[in-house]
Amino acid sequence: MSARAGIIVTGTEVLTGRVQDRNGPWLADQLLELGVELAHITICGDRPRDITAQLRFLADEGVDLIVTSGGLGPTADDLTVATVAEFCGRELALDVAMEERIAAILRRLIGDRPGVDFDAVRAANRKQAMVPVGAEVLAPVGTAPGVVVGGDGPTIVVLPGPPRELQPMWHTAVATEAVQQAISGRTQYRQEMLRMFGLAESGLAETLREAEGAIAGFDALEITTCLRRGELEIVTRYEPDAADAYRDLVTLLRDRHGATLYSEDGTTVDEQVAGLLAGHRIATAESCTAGLLAARLADIPGCSDYFAGGVVSYSNEAKAEMLNVDPVLIAECGAVSEPVVESMVNGALYHFGADTAVAISGIAGPDGGSPEKPVGTVCFAVRAGSVAITRTLLLPGNRSDIRERATTVAMHLLRRALTGVGD
Repeated sequence: MSARAGIIVTGTEVLTGRVQDRNGPWLADQLLELGVELAHITICGDRPRDITAQLRFLADEGVDLIVTSGGLGPTADDLTVATVAEFCGRELALDVAMEERIAAILRRLIGDRPGVDFDAVRAANRKQAMVPVGAEVLAPVGTAPGVVVGGDGPTIVVLPGPPRELQPMWHTAVATEAVQQAISGRTQYRQEMLRMFGLAESGLAETLREAEGAIAGFDALEITTCLRRGELEIVTRYEPDAADAYRDLVTLLRDRHGATLYSEDGTTVDEQVAGLLAGHRIATAESCTAGLLAARLADIPGCSDYFAGGVVSYSNEAKAEMLNVDPVLIAECGAVSEPVVESMVNGALYHFGADTAVAISGIAGPDGGSPEKPVGTVCFAVRAGSVAITRTLLLPGNRSDIRERATTVAMHLLRRALTGVGD
């Protein structure tokens, strides 16, 4: 069995949502790279009883390593080191050398600032130099040192809360003998990601149930699925000896859902579009998405070299004036229609001197729908050279959902057009 770890994120501000936890996900990635299995991430407030409960829970779970973040400051609510010391049965003792080091840091920070009582500041920060007897002290990045406590039970690494301090200190902690011993049973996991678009979660779930009985060694694959931006992300983690099982899984998914499996190496549709746009000049014309597609394209690294610009035209007058859409066409077909969105894409091509363009017009709501065209009706037109794609879809959700899904659909239609797949 691989080495196992648990993470305890402390801080009432994190528990209540005032501050977003950035340390837990970052530490999880670091443990994965080390080949350490992460069993749990817990969050608790700055209360010794609650911190102790999390330590006891993880120790009872049999983890080899516990990593805490937060609670190392000089104020009364920063109690993590003292709580860990008591949990491990260690006394706290003043590290004189560390006290002097912290004082030197404070002197640099305070400088000649008037009205500051340095002795009072030093006294307040003295608690940061109180460390468990026998612990290895990690040099501070800010003013708070970390500690590594080994011995009986899991090794505990106590790190500060600010990510700019925690991240460099983590690398120091990993190099300590206590941590290396705790993770000595680690396995170098592999992690792969597949991306699908156009497949319902239920369809994927059915295929995975089939795979369970059809693929030898399937139970050695740790598979996580996530629906994001209307796409399915399938993340699989496995030990090297399960590589054949993962290869068989990819083959099965390709055979069953090849039309929807657009990425086998984890690259996003945005990254793929960026590569395909090389040598092109692209423009956008948007109505219901309020320029979100243009913003998405402009944010993709490298796409700014190919993105000529975009028009956001909600009113019929704007469509006529800025995109040359015939008002008669709008009156006959409606602003949300395939003929109008095709005219919009032609207008974008003309006005921006582009060879590639995407147009979107829809009803994002919450009002404005009709029995023939309910809220969520969105029309798309894409042109890439001689390749043309036109679609009308009914997208679920509220206004924000429809806009986000519409931009994702547009990116996938653009990808298809740039690869030469038209209607």
